[in-house]
Amino acid sequence: MDARPNPNQAAPDAILRRLEWTVIRRLDGVLQGDYRTLFRGAGLDLADLREYQHHDDVRHIDWNVTARLQQPYVREFTEDRELTAWFLLDLSGSVDFGSARSKRSVSAEFVATLARLFTRHGNRVGAMLYGDTLDEVLPARGTRTHVLHLLQRMQQHRAKPAKTTTQLRDLLQRAAPLMPRRSTVFVVSDFLSAPGWDQALAQLSLRHEVLAVRLYDPLEMALPDLGMVTLQDAETGEQFMVDTNDPGFRSRYEKGAERQETALRESLARAGVDTLELATDEDLLATLLRFVELRKQRMRLNSGAGLPAHLKRNTTGGRDELRVA
Repeated sequence: MDARPNPNQAAPDAILRRLEWTVIRRLDGVLQGDYRTLFRGAGLDLADLREYQHHDDVRHIDWNVTARLQQPYVREFTEDRELTAWFLLDLSGSVDFGSARSKRSVSAEFVATLARLFTRHGNRVGAMLYGDTLDEVLPARGTRTHVLHLLQRMQQHRAKPAKTTTQLRDLLQRAAPLMPRRSTVFVVSDFLSAPGWDQALAQLSLRHEVLAVRLYDPLEMALPDLGMVTLQDAETGEQFMVDTNDPGFRSRYEKGAERQETALRESLARAGVDTLELATDEDLLATLLRFVELRKQRMRLNSGAGLPAHLKRNTTGGRDELRVA
């Protein structure tokens, strides 16, 4: 890991102050304290079981008890005063790619926004930084200074050139025992990884409330006609020349990107976790506001509809997909 800061990057305090004025205040106003409900499931301990009522969230139905008693029962939780959030951060070489701005920059702004949103309300955030291995763990704390420290470590972290593809499964498996308490977990990555991470992600979601935050850039899906250009593999550092003027090459590139996109979406679906997509050319606040509204709509549907429709919709106890593109 190269710990040298990038001289072209703004200082963490300047980044956070800008986000506090342009994003965090607006987002906090929209939520009006509902962030805890928005990430319901984190910091909750099972308190009791009771019969299902019309307004209950179907996701809290205990399907084992329901099957045994032939009557729907829901789990009631005792909410801890403090919510703990963890950021599992993929900082491998591929996140340095970006056309409008880098995926690393988008990741840093997202983390700073959510971390400050949580800490300003008395909650704690921690982080795990991954390059080619789990390089650093920042314990969960609840201060603005801690958020600045997290931003600084993200800026300074540089992964070494790797001989193999990123192993995101390694991060997820090693992170699990480091989070003994039930928490809200944000897995922030471009998910350009060797296969197998979907199983680890699904396993993590059995204990924690998990949100997959996918970083991507439009150039990863299609190349413009730029003539002869030198491309570099962000993971290994290998360079090669390509002719982007060749329609055949661009077509093969797009087909390969489509296959990779399909495989990635299938893996996220198998993992069964909600997904937030952050593009390098989109406004962070607008994307987060869309995400909040969609999640609120889904929560209203889950809690406001009648039992028969819910039972038909979620009889396996699985999780709905929420995608904001």
